[in-house]
Amino acid sequence: MNKPIYRYLADKKWRQYKRLVLEQRLTQMNVVPDLLPTLDIVADIDLGFGRKNIPPGEVVKSLISESMPRLNVQTFTPGERLVTVLVVDGDVPVLERDTFAYRCHFIASNIPLSPTKTSIPLQRIEQEDRKASDASAKKIAVPWLSPWAHKGAPYHRLAVFVFEQKNAEALDIAKLSQIKRENFNVRSFAIKNKLNAITATLFRTQWDDSMAGVMERAGLKDQIGIELKRKRIEPLPYKRRTERMR
Repeated sequence: MNKPIYRYLADKKWRQYKRLVLEQRLTQMNVVPDLLPTLDIVADIDLGFGRKNIPPGEVVKSLISESMPRLNVQTFTPGERLVTVLVVDGDVPVLERDTFAYRCHFIASNIPLSPTKTSIPLQRIEQEDRKASDASAKKIAVPWLSPWAHKGAPYHRLAVFVFEQKNAEALDIAKLSQIKRENFNVRSFAIKNKLNAITATLFRTQWDDSMAGVMERAGLKDQIGIELKRKRIEPLPYKRRTERMR
């Protein structure tokens, strides 16, 4: 991939099928435009947990997604760049207003990426951050928060974005670490930090047998007992009259 001809052929092959599937999943599940108004996908992305690759949009068991995923991002233009990885839950229920909001589950910045350097080993980056004595050398701004969902709730979309940092300029990790998880806005985050999305993918999570344990380990004991139920919709007046006549 350090030669133009191979990058061209790989890009052409990717656009003929894999990119089409990815774009379909992102639009079909409304990641675009719910979280970002537009997205021109220019890099291939593979997401996996452990040894298993996860197709875009697949439901992942809560026990598996409790650990950080691994990413492989293939770019097709020459040169090294710095990228930011962002993971956002696009279906956080706001019970008081009967609506939905977004939650930030992970941010890591200043990660080098090139056509020949494609792996983004988040778990290894986390280990290196723990050993780093200099705060400026760290890359993870917002640590991984295990995806979770209430019992009875519909599935949650976990969108994974890869943003290119403008002019390969490093971002201030200490400043990014002050970002609040709840009511997160992807568009504002990208604009404020001059980021350009080059690719994205998603997976889904929903309540399962392991979710209560995952929530407890994440410090969410107060959320475990909450069960969401659909409101009973009363029939229209003419339908009620028809039922009484029967």
